[in-house]
Amino acid sequence: MTQIPMLTQRVTDQRAWMPDRLRPEDWTVRLDAPALAELRAVLAEFRRSPVPLTLLDPADFSLDACRTTMARVERVTREGPMFAVLDRLPMNEMNGEEATALYWVLAGLLARPVAQKFNGQMFFDVRDTGAKLKPGSGIRPTVTNVDLRFHNDNSYNETPPDYVCLLCLQTAKSGGVSQVVSVYTVHTALAEHHPDLLARLYRPFWYDRHAEHLPDEPNTFAAPVFAYNGELKARLALSEIYAGYELRGERMDNETTAALAAIRAVFDRPELRIELDFQPGQIQFVNNLLTGHARTEFEDYPEPERKRHLVRLWLRRSGKRGYRG
Repeated sequence: MTQIPMLTQRVTDQRAWMPDRLRPEDWTVRLDAPALAELRAVLAEFRRSPVPLTLLDPADFSLDACRTTMARVERVTREGPMFAVLDRLPMNEMNGEEATALYWVLAGLLARPVAQKFNGQMFFDVRDTGAKLKPGSGIRPTVTNVDLRFHNDNSYNETPPDYVCLLCLQTAKSGGVSQVVSVYTVHTALAEHHPDLLARLYRPFWYDRHAEHLPDEPNTFAAPVFAYNGELKARLALSEIYAGYELRGERMDNETTAALAAIRAVFDRPELRIELDFQPGQIQFVNNLLTGHARTEFEDYPEPERKRHLVRLWLRRSGKRGYRG
């Protein structure tokens, strides 16, 4: 049997961060006056001559200060805590579509925006639609108000995005707290408390593909939770794994069940995660392969215009713009 590469040494550098070692300035990147001036110029041009948002090209604008700002975001997401909060777009000066236009331009300075659905959809509205989750339905937890456990986006795809980006347009009445955890910290906790189960997490699991595939293709995808090739990467998506086995009609063996329970136990440890007070106009950039992100259950205001609303983008540093990369 081929030996599966595994991370066996304890990682103690900044990749395996603990919340008590981080301060808000470690992940916060400010939009300074020069960058805001450039964005106001982009907004003025967008109002003067509107185009579809996906046709907005950063190369068409003078964005030296914004490029410097986004270079800081890249450093934080690759060399720091692996997530950053860009603070912030002045929402009192623009509507939601205009904020999304500036968000698209800024994200394009970090990496290439890519499709988030098989049909090529580039923007994804994260808000409660009242939909109910069902394996194989294609309904994602992000369009409900349920508690989202730690996960990496698109773990059920051949090529998950490198970055997950979220623009906050409206917060909830209560709940909806954003949380982040380091994949290395999760791995370390598993190695310390469940060493006998770690090897199972490097072998494949079945994932529900959320109907993002051709009609004649399988509705499940096989991949390990952890992979290591000098850098640890993860596919943290417990709900998709449980749904994947349900779709296939397969019963999990005891080792598989125990391994997933061990991950849940680590996710439930509050001392391992950062909680973020995400405010309108702020943009969150998360290294999707090296962190897990989560969201607590939330309650919306009754007025439609006050309901919690985030806009998500996925970015890849290389590959094609299509869903499969």
